[in-house]
Amino acid sequence: MWPYHPDLLTTAVPRYTSYPTAADFGVLADSDQRDAIAAAQGDVSLYVHIPFCESICYYCGCNTGAVGKRQRLQSYLDALHREISMVASILPRTARVRRVAFGGGSPNALAPVDFVRLVDAMTAQFAFRDPVFSIELDPRTMTAQWAKAIGSIGIARASLGVQTFAAHCQQAIGRVQDEELIVRTVDLLRTAGVTSLNFDLMYGLPGQELGDLCDTLERAHVLLPDRIALFGYAHVPHLVPRQRMIDATALPDQAERFSMAASGYDLLCARGYLPIGFDHFARAGSDPLARAAADGTLRRNFQGFTDDDAPVLIGLGSSAISSFPDLLAQNEKNAGRYRMLTSQGRLSAGRGIRVNDRDRLCGSIIEDLLCRQQAVLPIAAAAGVADALQPFLARGLVTLDGNLLSITPEGLAYGRTIAAQFDDYRQPASRQFSSAI
Repeated sequence: MWPYHPDLLTTAVPRYTSYPTAADFGVLADSDQRDAIAAAQGDVSLYVHIPFCESICYYCGCNTGAVGKRQRLQSYLDALHREISMVASILPRTARVRRVAFGGGSPNALAPVDFVRLVDAMTAQFAFRDPVFSIELDPRTMTAQWAKAIGSIGIARASLGVQTFAAHCQQAIGRVQDEELIVRTVDLLRTAGVTSLNFDLMYGLPGQELGDLCDTLERAHVLLPDRIALFGYAHVPHLVPRQRMIDATALPDQAERFSMAASGYDLLCARGYLPIGFDHFARAGSDPLARAAADGTLRRNFQGFTDDDAPVLIGLGSSAISSFPDLLAQNEKNAGRYRMLTSQGRLSAGRGIRVNDRDRLCGSIIEDLLCRQQAVLPIAAAAGVADALQPFLARGLVTLDGNLLSITPEGLAYGRTIAAQFDDYRQPASRQFSSAI
């Protein structure tokens, strides 16, 4: 069981799926995104954002909205096809697309035929090189027709938004889906050829107790997902208005959240999962993420922990973020304005940040700490953070041997807080990030 030090968890910190984080983005010039795409070489990954769901869950912080009228969805798809054509015409043909991820929202809010057409358009216009396809799915809108589409495209990796099996928690977060539905979805996906299946699960939900979480983890284990992501619910209604539907008085306190995270970690490790950081888990020996963690090649990007080592990730769709060696760029968040810009033949990334040498150094340290629990610090950096690290050193949560900083097993839950000591942009009083646990 991890030691509980509440004073080290009081400051909200980023999840560090990029560095600098999206909270640090500013205004970009119109040409910045285009120039970065034109300079891309080698392996490239694509992320396609579908900002729609059949119904909206109260807890969700994603950029998504209800499908509503189908014309709205069709207008978005038309814009997405235009952006695909623009980006493909700029990207050098020497750039090889090796990964394609579809997220949202819920990509299966689309009709299967529309999704297949989208993939066909990308296949025709980008230089695909035996790409690995992955997709996020809502079990409530999973159908046999969708499974057929997944099988025909050859999607090998899928992530299901399960969240919890506890009925009262499902009601509280606006996501009711019984166990039979999850079982049916798993069967459909396995039959369709999905070989790496992830379950997204959550702790810290309204009305959730430790027993509810343990029951959910045991039920999940029976279904044998290859990966499990165990996230702490981030209650930020000042940033996500839909979360006002959640009764804040029913949320577990910090000590209860910590206990849930620690117990979940212990339970999943006991069931044969290899921990990836402190909130991701993969079946040892059978999943690519587990192999990446074992051989030291694990990375972190906008999809979280990944075995993707491509230096360029291009985001397609509203709010999608692209990552280049020297630039982070985010597409227009508002779907209406995104459609307008693409209709004018313009790329929509108006916000982002230029990445300088100092950013790359700090980003590398943060990524090493989160992915490998250790980082070699430049001598100056080691001296500069000595005071900030003292509370963690004194309690045995980290060790500093010369310039090698290591997070101990007892310090794993404090990984993001430790990494944040190397964040030049961090404002200690900021509340725009989620709880550290």
